[in-house]
Amino acid sequence: MLPPRNKTLSGASLTVLLLYAFVVCISDVLSSRDQTVHKLADRKLCADEECSHPISMGRARADYTAPDCRFINIHQGQIVYVYGKLKGRGSNFWHGSVQGGYFGEQASVLGFFPMSVVEVTQRLATDLIELPTVDWDFRC
Repeated sequence: MLPPRNKTLSGASLTVLLLYAFVVCISDVLSSRDQTVHKLADRKLCADEECSHPISMGRARADYTAPDCRFINIHQGQIVYVYGKLKGRGSNFWHGSVQGGYFGEQASVLGFFPMSVVEVTQRLATDLIELPTVDWDFRC
């Protein structure tokens, strides 16, 4: 019969184990951020070349729950600013932001949402330019 082994880790072994666990956790967090997912469309319409000026604003007709990181959650009645409209295969989706205010103090968040969720109340740009989408448009 063998004598029982000492099951305590030395200080160096414990440090290496903790460092390894830390690196694994950080790499998982970093790899889950800034992911590019498939493009919803190849072309978009915007008010300017950077898509930084809103095309229109409207009010949400219904709640919408984002299916992934490219989309935004919207609550019925929220004011929505539309910055871009996808063309082609993604033409049912617009890109924009909602403001916190009435539904709590949240920062403005940009993302995609179905155009059917928003009733346009005011057009802010009439001359839209067509641009190609880039991977950055769909990065989480």
